[in-house]
Amino acid sequence: MTLRLDKKDKIFISVITLVHAVFFLLAYCYKRIYMGDSFEYIYEALNIKQHLFFYSGNPALPIEPEYMTQRQPLYPLFLLGIYLFSINNWIVLILQNLLSIFNILYLRKTLFKIGYQPKYDWLLLLFTIAYPAQFINANTIAPDILLQTFTLLYFGNFILLFQTKQLKHVIFMSLALIAGMFVKPILYPFVLVHIIILIAIGIYHKVLLQRTVLVAIMPLTAVLLYNYWNNTRTDKFHFTSNQAFNASYYYYPFISQTQGADSANKFLQKERTEYASIPEYKDRYDHANARGTELLKQNFAPYMLFHLKHSARIFIEPGKAEIDLFTGKLTYGKLYSKEQTGFFATWKNKGIAGIGEYLSNNPSMLAVIIILIFNCIRLLGLFRFFTNRNIHWLLRLFIFVLVSYFAIAAGPIANTRYFLPVSLIVIGCTVLGVMKKLNKETA
Repeated sequence: MTLRLDKKDKIFISVITLVHAVFFLLAYCYKRIYMGDSFEYIYEALNIKQHLFFYSGNPALPIEPEYMTQRQPLYPLFLLGIYLFSINNWIVLILQNLLSIFNILYLRKTLFKIGYQPKYDWLLLLFTIAYPAQFINANTIAPDILLQTFTLLYFGNFILLFQTKQLKHVIFMSLALIAGMFVKPILYPFVLVHIIILIAIGIYHKVLLQRTVLVAIMPLTAVLLYNYWNNTRTDKFHFTSNQAFNASYYYYPFISQTQGADSANKFLQKERTEYASIPEYKDRYDHANARGTELLKQNFAPYMLFHLKHSARIFIEPGKAEIDLFTGKLTYGKLYSKEQTGFFATWKNKGIAGIGEYLSNNPSMLAVIIILIFNCIRLLGLFRFFTNRNIHWLLRLFIFVLVSYFAIAAGPIANTRYFLPVSLIVIGCTVLGVMKKLNKETA
């Protein structure tokens, strides 16, 4: 069977390909293709290649158990697929750009199943291009585009499952979730939500639940098997070493806002010192987990309010830091320095007089303002989608749960990278929401 493309398809593909090519050339020009975690993924890929050792630390240094489970194995294996032939990260970026193009085209194809019309391609293109995080991450050695792929496959197969009631889509959803959680651990707690979703859809469609539940627990089985493997390597039954210390790391911005940056830095240093002083990894992990629970109990209500506020912020976050890192205007050293140099910090410290200086030192602000405006419009379009009764309430509920999960998981460290797995889904839903209003106006 040959793939038939009409004129609208060809124009859409051409524009998306051109934008990716432009950003790839920008990446080649600026050469800022690494983020803070990139080298851990690269180390693991090379350690697998050379020693079949799943380890994200520098092998020349003493082996640390944390690095055995800090990075999930699928993105290093993706890198390894290229490194087997050539250790060339520009080839990796070419493949990531092709994967990003596939993601956008797959989203468009999926949207057709829930009412999308090709005459609104211009709108889909506009909102996609107005979210440069898509193209920046495609040109960064990072797992987020790959995670977006599996999230989209999960989303697309849910829609097919809802419309066809075929068990194969339950299988595809489960496999996509397994792959996604082995790209980044943010998805592994979602396995319980996954089971609830599939049981609910089985009850709604009045299908035999036994087979559905059997397939639905595949991701949970994968988590338990991976935890067991990690236990054999580290003597601790767990999925990722990030989980334990992240509890304190999430608390860092809360202290920074409520008590000041100095207090937050002292807090984090104290936590790290206490953690490092415990000789056994299992005990370190348990201590960090218990400490995170203790911190949450101490300030449950104010912290949860803070967490949810920043979870909501992720929907309009323009990603200025990511843009400046990509263009070389900002370094990770400055990003994590004690000195607060952001817009609101400048306003607070210097008042209106400091804004002119800030704008002259931050030429990306014009682009950031435009992105922010589009993000606000996108949020309004998303609201219209969720109130669109022409789309079945179960589909809207599923999308709400999926998008909210990523937002809540990001919390106070909300940035465009954490939103990327569902950003295209949100853009697609926004277009559907805006379509409804435009169709009414032209009716």
